[in-house]
Amino acid sequence: MRGRAKPPAAPLPQRDGIDPVRLRLPEDPDGAWPTVRDHLLARFADAIGARRVDAMFAEGRFVSVRGPVSAEEPYAAGRYIWFHRDFAPEEPVPFPVGVVHRDEHLVVAVDEPHFLATTPRGRHITETAVARLRRELGLPTLQPAHRLDRLTAGLVLFVVRPGERGAYQTMFRDRLVRKEYEAVAPYDPARAFPRTVRSRIVKEHGVVAAREEPGEPNSESRIELLEHREGLGRYRLLPATGRTHQLRVHMNGLGLPIVHDPLHPVVEAEGAPDDFSRPLQLLARVLEFTDPVTGGPRRFESGLRLSAWPDR
Repeated sequence: MRGRAKPPAAPLPQRDGIDPVRLRLPEDPDGAWPTVRDHLLARFADAIGARRVDAMFAEGRFVSVRGPVSAEEPYAAGRYIWFHRDFAPEEPVPFPVGVVHRDEHLVVAVDEPHFLATTPRGRHITETAVARLRRELGLPTLQPAHRLDRLTAGLVLFVVRPGERGAYQTMFRDRLVRKEYEAVAPYDPARAFPRTVRSRIVKEHGVVAAREEPGEPNSESRIELLEHREGLGRYRLLPATGRTHQLRVHMNGLGLPIVHDPLHPVVEAEGAPDDFSRPLQLLARVLEFTDPVTGGPRRFESGLRLSAWPDR
């Protein structure tokens, strides 16, 4: 059985570092969509409204490899259509993305600031690390090999060559990367460190906070106390697994929630604007691995510092 042919290259350039949306028109066994417009109205009327769909046709916003698509064109299953979505205004994240390492053909290692998402998702589209870097570095094919939680700062690996992205993604998937995080959290002299925490973490769809529950452990973190002062500790966190919000959940489970964590121990108001003066005190400090393309050793270290632990 032959696989589906590779989609053609997009006939639209990126806009603000974001690729156009690509649609492949599905089968229409009931003949419900005589024209392309009929299908797009059924698909998008609830999201953006029929008037906006018609306006986008009038503006030539829907494009195929042959050029703009008119509303009256007959429907053809399997056809590819591209368009650029309308970007809602986004509050700029007032911190730069710092390039820690760049080489000519393999990777870009960057310091992602607090509050900046790695990739477009939800209400964060153009204010993302990948969109910014594509614009600032002039690398439209740049792609992340992994993602960092939006509230966590620190190292993220980006791949320059699309053909090599899979090798780096597989490395993260197979846990071949040593990750080292740093956190600032309360200090409790009754807690002995270092220690390894193993627990079962559950993250339900639609529920913002992950939680621990009884059962077979599916997560593991090593936690080390580096130093303490004035009721706070600076911790090294070494995750062996990668569950959602794992380090935040494990620190909270010890009664030591990370400073400025909006989910632990209590979920703060959802949808509230970001308070840039209260960044989560969690930093992806080190990435270390054997390069899957060159075979050589790689070690990157963040140049960022956590604001709750200033140098003295």
